[in-house]
Amino acid sequence: MRFGDFTSQNRCAPCPNMAHTLCVIIVETDPARAALIVDSLCDAGDFDLHVIAEPTSLARHIKEHNPDIVLIDVENPSRDMLEELALASGPLDRPVAMFVDRSDEGLSAAAIEAGVSAYVVDGLQSQRVKPVIDAAIARFRMFQRMRTELAETKRALEERKVIDRAKGMLMRARGVSEDEAYALLRKTAMDQGKRVADVANALVTAAGLLA
Repeated sequence: MRFGDFTSQNRCAPCPNMAHTLCVIIVETDPARAALIVDSLCDAGDFDLHVIAEPTSLARHIKEHNPDIVLIDVENPSRDMLEELALASGPLDRPVAMFVDRSDEGLSAAAIEAGVSAYVVDGLQSQRVKPVIDAAIARFRMFQRMRTELAETKRALEERKVIDRAKGMLMRARGVSEDEAYALLRKTAMDQGKRVADVANALVTAAGLLA
């Protein structure tokens, strides 16, 4: 295995219990520590591993390989380094696990705020690498579901506001009740093969243009 400002690749032996081979980018400048991580993951199952010895090239390799998870090992990161590495890893798109030997006060919270899924101090031991990756993936998926649910709730509230505005416009223009205004929106949506929210939005937009 080679190390440098490039990706060295290692494909571990196939594991019949894994439905999907995880692509893992490992950011590690020390060849011995990188080998420890690689050996640990190869013992745990089937992984498509890419080791990066130069952290500044991380963003380029992320774009090239689109990994399932990024594992970063740094001795004693500063806040700027931590945030830079987290940002380059694309923490909203994939789990990011970070091992550090030492950590200044407040860096753990800063790591979580930056999107790191797992932040482990003095924890780079071969038997802990795979469990930490599993925990990072589980935590990432949990927050991903929360973000999705939050976005859906926000969209539903915005759509309800638009529908209410459209109903109010119909009530005033047609002299109908709220239920009748909604029934008219729903019928129009069915006739046009659209959602009620889309019909309401078109009505509100048109009214704004004519105002």
